[in-house]
Amino acid sequence: MSRLNNPSSPAARPADNGQTDFTFAAATREKAKARLAIMGVSGSGKTWTGLRLTHGLSPRFAVIDTERGAASKYAGINGVTFDTLQLHSYHPNNLIGALAAAANAGYEAVLVDSLSHFWSGTEGTLEQVDRAAKQRFGNNTFGGWKEGTPLQNAMVDALLSYPGHLVATMRAHTEWSLQTNANGKKEPVRLGTRPEQRRGVEYEFDVVAQMDTENTFTVIKSRCPDLHALVIERPDGADIAKTLLGWLDEGAAGVDPATYVDRATSKDITFEQLGELRQEVDARGLQATPILDPADGTATTLGDYIQARGLALKNGATS
Repeated sequence: MSRLNNPSSPAARPADNGQTDFTFAAATREKAKARLAIMGVSGSGKTWTGLRLTHGLSPRFAVIDTERGAASKYAGINGVTFDTLQLHSYHPNNLIGALAAAANAGYEAVLVDSLSHFWSGTEGTLEQVDRAAKQRFGNNTFGGWKEGTPLQNAMVDALLSYPGHLVATMRAHTEWSLQTNANGKKEPVRLGTRPEQRRGVEYEFDVVAQMDTENTFTVIKSRCPDLHALVIERPDGADIAKTLLGWLDEGAAGVDPATYVDRATSKDITFEQLGELRQEVDARGLQATPILDPADGTATTLGDYIQARGLALKNGATS
């Protein structure tokens, strides 16, 4: 008998990876929140387009600003108003904390301008990898990624789990290409080839667009059929948001992650009920939702908060 057909074989038993439920169920579509990224070179218009698009998703929104107040220079133009938080240190955990604060304040949409700083800026992922490599792994960069990768993954998980709409801009690595202009002459043109973030991050978003120096908005990836391969010169942003909202609002109503926080903080909840709640949260993919701990206001995630509540109850019961 082969090891694949022998349930007693070590190779046939699933690894202890934290998931215990492997039951399949019919797929159902629920209302969802936007997950959109705009990448482009300097001067391509990604900040203004991002502001207009986020405003179209929700008039009350917040900007997590790493661009030294660049977004605020557009405040009030065409009726676009927003609250802003300027960050000067771009440790991935700082973005998680900012998202948790935004969720706690009830912002229905957040624009991160830009996500690139949390990769290559001061205290960003690359700097965390370099520091770990020097301090703990004998200048071995591969060793440094043992600490950098979990930080990066936790940040991306928090982005995708934000309980409202999420729009992120990203700087693009710049390359030059000789192209023929309208007069038939060759001229150098700046091209953004890929986002300045960890390779493959664009796969995490439902919609990804690229902007060039002519302010042309080109959708290079879309799970929304009506936005597939869309090309717009000097986009308004609001029209794109309207199309996206129409697609996102199809389906059954989802669950507000705040209801899980309320259930977890109940004084009557038991350790066993918290375990069931954690399984429910995991099954819905909400474990990485950024929240502020109701007890002390520190940034955490929904899954970690429920787990901490469970440990507290267990320790209290045995002490």
